[in-house]
Amino acid sequence: MISIKHIDEKDIDLCYEFDLITISLWSKKQWANEFKKEGVEVLGLSISNSLIGICVFHVVLDEAQINFFAIERKYRKKGLGTYLMRFLIKECQMLKIKKLYLEVSHNNFPAESFYNRFDFSTVGIRRNYYKDGSNALLKEKKLRTK
Repeated sequence: MISIKHIDEKDIDLCYEFDLITISLWSKKQWANEFKKEGVEVLGLSISNSLIGICVFHVVLDEAQINFFAIERKYRKKGLGTYLMRFLIKECQMLKIKKLYLEVSHNNFPAESFYNRFDFSTVGIRRNYYKDGSNALLKEKKLRTK
């Protein structure tokens, strides 16, 4: 059974371990700091109580920033990222979010293609943003609130 639930800071270890096997973005301390920020929400996508996806987004007034979005490798290209993104978009619409932002490496073609399918458009570039020297594409999606 597929489910999505909010994750809280008692699951920092789970989030950190998931990050290690997916995109290795944050240290354990960075995960702890993320949970301390006001307006941060963490969604976990599970199949039969096994975590296979995480989305971290930060709400500030009527905008939100996706800070982390990953699906476990063996579950990619099966529609589960789409399932999580649609859930996130509906959640943002209920929160009256008008714009949703994210950053993605210009070298990460699969991720950029994925976000483009949800009508995220590139609105800026952060040069040499990542450790490997690649640029970050700043992407924006305008939402219709319910």
